[in-house]
Amino acid sequence: MPIEVFDKDEFVELSGKATECRIKRNPDNVKLKLSTSRRLYTLKLEPGDEAEVISRLGCPTVEI
Repeated sequence: MPIEVFDKDEFVELSGKATECRIKRNPDNVKLKLSTSRRLYTLKLEPGDEAEVISRLGCPTVEI
C-alpha cells in the first residue's frame, strides 16, 4: 500500500532514497509518487505548487 505524505519538506527528504519520482497531472491536483526499494510515497498538491517541490527533489523525475 502506498503511504501518503502531507508535508512537502518530508517528501523532499524521502526523495534522497528514491529511485525515481513520477508526476501525474490531473485537472484538480498534481500527484507526486516516490518509488523507493521498499515503499511508494505519494504527495498531492494544488496545480501551480508543484514546481517548487519538483526543483528540490533529489531523484530523477518522469512525467506520466
